[in-house]
Amino acid sequence: MRRPKRWWGRKSTPAKVETYTRWSFHFFGVMEIAVMGLSALRQVDARLAAGLFLMVAVHAAVLMLVASRTLDWELGLRGKPVRPLWTLAVLTAVIAAGALGVAEHGPGGEDAATAAGAAFGSVVTIGTGVVALGLRNRRHATGLVLGFAAGAATVSFLLGTPVPAALLTLVVVLTGGGFIAFACAFSVWLLNAVYELDQARETRARLAVAEERLRFGRDLHDVMGRNLAVIALKSELAVQLSRRGRAEAVEQMIEVQRIAQESQREVRDVVRGYREVDLEVELAGARGVLSAAGITSEVVCETDGLPAGVQSALGWVVREATTNVLRHGNAERCAVTVRMSEGRVVLTVENDGVAETTEPEPSGGSGLAGLRERLSAVDGTLEAGRAGKGVFRLTARVPLPAHGPAVLEAAS
Repeated sequence: MRRPKRWWGRKSTPAKVETYTRWSFHFFGVMEIAVMGLSALRQVDARLAAGLFLMVAVHAAVLMLVASRTLDWELGLRGKPVRPLWTLAVLTAVIAAGALGVAEHGPGGEDAATAAGAAFGSVVTIGTGVVALGLRNRRHATGLVLGFAAGAATVSFLLGTPVPAALLTLVVVLTGGGFIAFACAFSVWLLNAVYELDQARETRARLAVAEERLRFGRDLHDVMGRNLAVIALKSELAVQLSRRGRAEAVEQMIEVQRIAQESQREVRDVVRGYREVDLEVELAGARGVLSAAGITSEVVCETDGLPAGVQSALGWVVREATTNVLRHGNAERCAVTVRMSEGRVVLTVENDGVAETTEPEPSGGSGLAGLRERLSAVDGTLEAGRAGKGVFRLTARVPLPAHGPAVLEAAS
C-alpha cells in the first residue's frame, strides 16, 4: 500500500486533480455496465444477455478511450480526436436503437425489456455527455444533447412505443445526457482553472524575483551612474592637463581615486542592504503571501530588542520556510511564532500541508543548508521534520546573552 500512496503523494495539486478527472471519466464506462444491471441479465436468455453485455462493454471501452483523448485535447496535449468522437457518437446511436428494438420487440418478456431499457439508458446518456465533451461551444453541446434526446424519442415512437412513453424517453435522455455533459464540462473547466492558478503562482514568484532584480539594478545605477560620469570627465581633464605639462593633472587623478574609493564603499552598502533582511518585514510579507494563496496564517512575534544580525538570520528562515509552504504540499494552515525564552529566541514555522508519505528535505538540501549557514553566524541551530500526521515543523533557535537582547544591541 505504500507505493500507491507515495505515487499519489508526490504528485502536484494540478496533477492530482487531472488524475482524479481522468479516472472519473474512465469510471463512466464501469457505470454503464453496472447501471445495465447484471442481476437483470441473469433472468433473460443467455444469448440475449451475452449480446447486451457485449454491446455495452464495447461501448464502454470506446467511451473510456475517447474520454481520455478528449481530455488530452482540452489540456492541449494532442489534437482534437474527431474520428474517435464520431465513432462514439455513431456507436451510441446504433446501440441505443438496438436496445430500444430489443425492449419493444425482443424475446424474453418484461425481464428482457428491463435489461434492454437499462442498457439503452446508460449508453445514450453517458455516451451523449462524453461526446458533448468534444464540443467547446455551448450551443453545439446543447444541440447535441437535444438531438440525441429527440432521436431517441423518435426511434422509440417508430418502434411502436406509445406517445407518453416516447415523451418520457425524451425527458430521460435530455435530463441524463444534459447532466453528464454538464458534469464533464465543469470537470474540465475546474481542471483548467487549477492549472491556471498554479501557473499564476509560478508567474507571481518569477515576477517577485524580477522586481527585486530591477530594484537592485536601479539602486546600483543610481550609485554608479553619476560617479562613473565624474570619473570619466576628470580622467579626460587629467589627460589634457598632463599633455600640457601642468601639475594640476595630479590633483585631478587624486580626485578620481577618491571618487573610485567612495564608489566602492557605496556599492558595498547597496549590496549589504540588498542581502540583509528585516524580520518584521518578512513576517508581514509571509502573512500577506500566505493569505493570497488561500492559506490561513497565524503570526505571533516578539521581536523587540533583537539585534540586526539575529533579525536578518531569522528573516531568511521565514522567507525560505514560507516559500517551501507555497511550493510543496497543500497547506491549509500555517503558523509562524517568534518567542524569547530561557536565554534564546525561538522561531517556529508549522504547516499542515505535508502528505504522510512525503519525505522531508534532507539535511544536505540547498534550502536548509543555506539557512544553517546563516544561523551559524549567530550561533543558531535549525531543525526540520514532521511533527505529527501531515504536519511539518521548522524550528530555528538563536542563543541570547544572559542580560537579554539589549546587550546584543549595544554590542552590535
